[in-house]
Amino acid sequence: MPASSFKATKSPRIQSGNEFLQAFKDHEFDQIYPEAIRRLSTTHWSPVNVCRMAAQLLVVEPGTKVLDIGCGPGKFCVIGATTTKGHFTGVEQREKLARIARDMVRKHNIPRADIVHGNTQDVNFRDFDAFYLFNPFQENILPSLRIDYDVELEPQLYTDYTAHVQQQLMRMPMATRVVTYCGDCTEIPDCYACVKTAFNEKLKLWVKKHPAPDYARPGPQQSADDKDAIPSRVSELVTA
Repeated sequence: MPASSFKATKSPRIQSGNEFLQAFKDHEFDQIYPEAIRRLSTTHWSPVNVCRMAAQLLVVEPGTKVLDIGCGPGKFCVIGATTTKGHFTGVEQREKLARIARDMVRKHNIPRADIVHGNTQDVNFRDFDAFYLFNPFQENILPSLRIDYDVELEPQLYTDYTAHVQQQLMRMPMATRVVTYCGDCTEIPDCYACVKTAFNEKLKLWVKKHPAPDYARPGPQQSADDKDAIPSRVSELVTA
């Protein structure tokens, strides 16, 4: 997708942060984005009603720190920050999408919302209390879902990224909450239990109910970030 496709445009509908609270329909909310971003909404960005419910499930008390893994143009973070008392951070590897998300947050003075341009593997999960995933890695195994050609895509990355998220979630404290939307939820370790579903079971709330297995606990000479320390249950899903 050419860079010019992401050129910022004025929003004809939503002009202030307060109006995000009134945007119940996706075609209304998405007017804030450039046209090229709006065209991707039905496939790649979470629906408004899903964002609202997911945020409410994740924020259990004021100040809950939520990480959106693969935040795209920041839709979930903005809706979460304006409809709950949580603090939402999105990590996005595409610089263009991260820039659009940051511009939206800044332009509309959205509180408690931050956007990080970077790779999920560089984020310290321990800085957060809860997590949101909407198929952040599936582009790597389904080329038809490719957004653009700005980042590398390959099946091995799906395996690596999914295994990394599994590892990090294993090491989170008991009662950690994760919401997934769509997908096969392969990123969720076995020590989490699905405790609530919605939207025809496309949205799922997971809570860490059991201690991580011994191999998931770093020993005295083993780094907590050792990507080879924990066996992954996703390798069989992807063939080279």
